[in-house]
Amino acid sequence: MREFSLPALYEVPADGNLTDIVRRNAAQHPDVAVIARKVGGAWQDVSATVFLAEVRAAAKGLIASGVRPGDRVALMSRTRYEWTLLDFAIWSAGAVTVPVYETSSPEQVQWILGDSGATAALVELDTHAAAVESVRDRLPALKNVWQIEAGGLAELGRLGQDVADATVEERSSLAKADDPATIVYTSGTTGRPKGCVLTHRAFFAECGNIVERLRPLFRTGECSVLLFLPLAHVFGRLVQVAPMMAPIKLGCVPDIKNLTDELAAFRPTLILGVPRVFEKVYNSARAKAQADGKGKIFDKAADTAIAYSKALDTPSGPSLGLRIKHKTFDKLVYSKLRAVLGGRGEYAISGGAPLGERLGHFFRGIGFTVLEGYGLTESCAATAFNPWDRQKIGTVGQPLPGSVVRIADDGEVLLHGEHLFKEYWNNPGASAEALADGWFHTGDIGTLDEDGYLRITGRKKEIIVTAGGKNVAPAVIEDRIRAHALVAECMVVGDGRPFVGALVTVDEEFLDRWAAEHGKPTGSTAASLRDDPDLIAAIQTAVDDGNAAVSKAESVRKFRILSSQFTEESGHLTPSLKLKRVVVAKDYAAEIEALYQK
Repeated sequence: MREFSLPALYEVPADGNLTDIVRRNAAQHPDVAVIARKVGGAWQDVSATVFLAEVRAAAKGLIASGVRPGDRVALMSRTRYEWTLLDFAIWSAGAVTVPVYETSSPEQVQWILGDSGATAALVELDTHAAAVESVRDRLPALKNVWQIEAGGLAELGRLGQDVADATVEERSSLAKADDPATIVYTSGTTGRPKGCVLTHRAFFAECGNIVERLRPLFRTGECSVLLFLPLAHVFGRLVQVAPMMAPIKLGCVPDIKNLTDELAAFRPTLILGVPRVFEKVYNSARAKAQADGKGKIFDKAADTAIAYSKALDTPSGPSLGLRIKHKTFDKLVYSKLRAVLGGRGEYAISGGAPLGERLGHFFRGIGFTVLEGYGLTESCAATAFNPWDRQKIGTVGQPLPGSVVRIADDGEVLLHGEHLFKEYWNNPGASAEALADGWFHTGDIGTLDEDGYLRITGRKKEIIVTAGGKNVAPAVIEDRIRAHALVAECMVVGDGRPFVGALVTVDEEFLDRWAAEHGKPTGSTAASLRDDPDLIAAIQTAVDDGNAAVSKAESVRKFRILSSQFTEESGHLTPSLKLKRVVVAKDYAAEIEALYQK
């Protein structure tokens, strides 16, 4: 058994709650832009004073409508200014926020609102309102529903006109550090989602220690962050609360379809995202270079960036020749890539899945360091992250200051600290199992090095045992295969089988470009090309790269290219884009069986 801890850098206020943040910002930084919103297609700064006033106005409406202290209020919306505003308004009314993914089905909406006992709901679009309305007869506790796009905020403002400021102040001060702030429902890779009760203390411990450890990335009045992750996911919530605590300016965008344009307009100094975002940036830049006849130059620039980054970790550093090459490519390639990312940023924080060492070195090599971290809903997002001044690429960093990471005898990662969830809502059995012996059992397998840097190598429940008795952690090879531009998803199989195989789906965005470059018919699809020798050879290169990371016994011997995608709509991905392995295995049983037929 091995464990590592770091001392806390931030002390959680015993009698405080998250509404203290907006009041403190208005008092100490009244004219500082703490958030920005889109008005007429342009970004408009919102000062700490104005934000507090709008939070109070919405809170008054909630109070006037009958929301009581401790009530659960559901919030179903895309990532936007109003999400953050309403989150703080719910807390200011003394209530508890229950996020709902904006892509949730009526059945999922019913489960989350019903299980949490939500008495009110705030939704964004007509489709969200319709989803709630379709199951409202099965939600006896639900009294009020307001729609953002149908004047919901204005209605709350009218409702709260006669509520005194003193009433809001009293409500805002009711919750203490150990009271629930939110119930975040897990994505649910198996079974029904569980409601993780996260307290005000958990967010203070999480965000306070992150801001202090990464202080150069959170300079008030200078730094800014663009949030494009779903706020129903705990990582998105971290990206909301931490900037407010700093404070630095926060901008919210509802999706990543126009992310490049948003980055150029907002020009953040810090980006927080998931590996797929950074993979897309790299693959899109490489594909564009190839289309412009500059593919060889890009590849040389990428190799130089990776070599330069790796040399930074050596005692002697990059050689003179490497520094000269790096400087040349900085003008030709790297500066343009940084411009795509907004032009002002030097750092990003990545979580949700492994980034991959090659990509980590590439981005650091171009002057845009991606700090990888690791966490779960139950740990209020990041429970480990790489410090800005002591990064170890390939690891998920050191424990959150003030917390402990322990590796059990069977390799499971155990956690202890103030940032952990309180319990699973209405599920004492699952709570007791997960928090046995005072430690949270993550279900992840990992290792700690001598400096306390954590590596995650797989999930306990996802370990594959082949017919030959070899234990295989799918995540390692899947992440390497998925890094290829043509690969959308990869699922390794082989439990009880003679060898390891894989199901692969093709990224439709890059398939069109690849098909044109390789002389395939216009409009070619994964279904029409799945048996094409050129496509099979291209996917084989991705598999070969994945196999290079594991032993021969763990390597993928055969793979099948699927005709369709794994999506949330198809039921194969969670809202946070995790594979539902049991569902995939059931739905694609014939494809898996075909891997093992002679």
